[in-house]
Amino acid sequence: MENRTHEMLLVLRSQSGDRDALEELLRGTQAFLLPYIRRMVGAQGAEDVLQDVFLQICRNVRSLDEPKFYRAWAYRISTRASFAFLRRRRLWEDRHEDSIEVDNLPDCYEEDATILVAELHSLLDRVSPASRAVLDLHYLEDLTIQEVAAILQLSAGTVKSRLAYGLKCLRNATERKG
Repeated sequence: MENRTHEMLLVLRSQSGDRDALEELLRGTQAFLLPYIRRMVGAQGAEDVLQDVFLQICRNVRSLDEPKFYRAWAYRISTRASFAFLRRRRLWEDRHEDSIEVDNLPDCYEEDATILVAELHSLLDRVSPASRAVLDLHYLEDLTIQEVAAILQLSAGTVKSRLAYGLKCLRNATERKG
């Protein structure tokens, strides 16, 4: 809790033009965003995407109305920057797109999720970036479905569908791998 309070104070100071506060805020932000971005785009592009994210944060930190939502805002910027990077690199098209298949999935998407989480890091590149973002934020960053929905600006139902579809893809990948 103290860490989040310090982060909010850094945001407020950054919004008032304090460069030292902004630098400290970005150093702290790097600690939680870089691993997320690496899982989204791979190690080779992560630093470039992070720099884009930092530029957007620097340019727009004053427009953030609620400093307590800084992390969600930073994750949202990172997700969009990661998707843009993947589209530029044409990797987006090589991934399986989320499709109407989600309508045919069972309602219980967490049934064997704990087994898959252990292998999640190595298998995330086998799902679409949209599902990868949801899986990452929910299982690896330990955010609730509502928090993921807020970060990605999706409905909770869409988050659940992407989780279900992503887990189905991961199950298929582990079956082929085994």
